[in-house]
Amino acid sequence: MSHPLLDASGISHSFDTELFSNVDFSLHPSESAVIVGRSGSGKSTLLHIFSTFLKPDEGKVALFSKDLYAQKDADIEAIRRFEVGIIFQSHYLFKGMTAFENVEVATMLSETKIDDALLEKLEISSVMKQKIGELSGGQQQRVSIARVLSKKPRIIFADEPTGNLDNETAALVMDVLLDYVKEKGAGLVLVTHDEKMAARCNKMYTLEDKVLKEMV
Repeated sequence: MSHPLLDASGISHSFDTELFSNVDFSLHPSESAVIVGRSGSGKSTLLHIFSTFLKPDEGKVALFSKDLYAQKDADIEAIRRFEVGIIFQSHYLFKGMTAFENVEVATMLSETKIDDALLEKLEISSVMKQKIGELSGGQQQRVSIARVLSKKPRIIFADEPTGNLDNETAALVMDVLLDYVKEKGAGLVLVTHDEKMAARCNKMYTLEDKVLKEMV
C-alpha cells in the first residue's frame, strides 16, 4: 500500500479545556475522510492541526512522510503554498478584484495555471470577469474552491465547504472535490454537518467526548 499523505498519532490539544486527546488519523492517496461531531467538539481545531496552522500540545503529524511541526517555518510555509489546499466556509476572496483575478493570484503563488475545465465543472466560467461583490454567495464559494484546486494540492482540507450552499450547488461542489481526489490521487479531509456530503466520503470519523472514532 502507498505511504499515507497524512499520518497523525497521539494528538492532544487544549484551549481553556481539553478538546481531544490521543487522536490517531491517517489518509492515503485517492482517499476522502469526513469528521463529524457537534459544534464545539474541536473538529475545526483538529483540521487546523492537520493542515499546518496549529501545532498540537502533544503528538506528531507526518505530512507527506515528514514530521510537519519539526520543520522550519519557511518549509511549513512552502507546504501550505504548494501542497495543501484549504477551503473554509468563509471564502476570503479579494472583493475589489474579479473572480478571474482571485484565481489567478493563487496560480501565480503556486506556479500553476488556471484550469478552464475546472471552471466549467464548477459552472463559473461565465462569471470570471465579474467583480466578487457582484456574485452570489454560492458563486463566490465556487470561485474560492476554484482558487484552491488551481494550486493542484496533494491534500484538500475543507471546513464546512457546502455550509452556505443550496442542495444542488452543494452536490456539484462535492462532485468536483471527489473527482479531483480520484483523478489526481490526492486526499480530502472534510469537516461537515451535512449528512449527505459526509456519506459520500470513503471514511467517516466522529469526534465526541474528546475521542476521534472511525465509524465502520
